[in-house]
Amino acid sequence: MKDLASSIAALVLFVLITPGLIFQLPGKRRPVDFMNMKTSWVSILVHAIIFGLLMTLFTVLLHPHLYV
Repeated sequence: MKDLASSIAALVLFVLITPGLIFQLPGKRRPVDFMNMKTSWVSILVHAIIFGLLMTLFTVLLHPHLYV
């Protein structure tokens, strides 16, 4: 059996935290823009750091398991 919890968590976080899809930190004109579908290198870096921190939280601290 394979443990798919970390793969599913990574997929969901990647979709939700993609810069410009739901929100963008920092935005073009404001600190937070919503659903603008535009990115900058700063927002990509901020979202990558947020993704890394949340992925670490889910995999290391919470120890989720989903066996299929």
